[in-house]
Order: sequence, then C-alpha cells, then structure tokens
Amino acid sequence: MFSIRVERVFSAAHGITIGGVNEPLHGHDWRVRVTIESGTLDDDGMVCDFHALEKSLDGILSPLQNSNLNETPPFDELNPTAENVAFHIARSMQPELPATVTSITASVTEAPGCEARCRLERS
Repeated sequence: MFSIRVERVFSAAHGITIGGVNEPLHGHDWRVRVTIESGTLDDDGMVCDFHALEKSLDGILSPLQNSNLNETPPFDELNPTAENVAFHIARSMQPELPATVTSITASVTEAPGCEARCRLERS
C-alpha cells in the first residue's frame, strides 16, 4: 500500500452545540492533513501528483479561511465540530481523486493534541 499526505492550516471561528447548549464563538488555527492511499502507482510512479492534491484541498478550504464556520456552508446547517469538518473535507475531495485511490483520510486539529479524523474507503 502506498500513501501520500498534504497539510494545510486555515483560521476560522466556530461555536458548536453540545447537548443542546451553544458554545461561545471562538477561533482556531485548524491544521488539516489529508492522506490518500492506493495499492498501485500510476505510470509516473505516483499515487497522485502532490500539487493536484494540494490544489483540491485549497479549493475546499478557501471558503472556510477567516470565516465563521457557523455561517459558512455546509456548517450553517451542520454542527461545525472537528469531526464534521474532517468529514466535509474528505467527502468533498473524494470525487476528484484518481480511480486507483482506495481511501482518503482527513485529519483536523483544532488545538494541539485534539485531532479528529474521517476515513472514507472506496469499494
């Protein structure tokens, strides 16, 4: 199995709802790591071009940068937890990946030592 990973950081505020109680709005520098895996390499000997993966991730993160996540789709209707941010990133990137990619994992760290991951596998 082969894998590659790219990493980005974006700044955004959120206030999540826990047990029906709304948390105060607060900001984070969110560290995002996206890892894709494949059992094979392409004709160039790569899982995927790093630049293509970065471009895809940048396009997903651009609307989130310096935003209030609670007012930014899809989080205007979805609790903006780190888990949901990771799911949104992985799900949004999945259609753009080469057919040989078997899984994508998006990891989101909203504070040092606090990381959420979402792994989506292809059949």
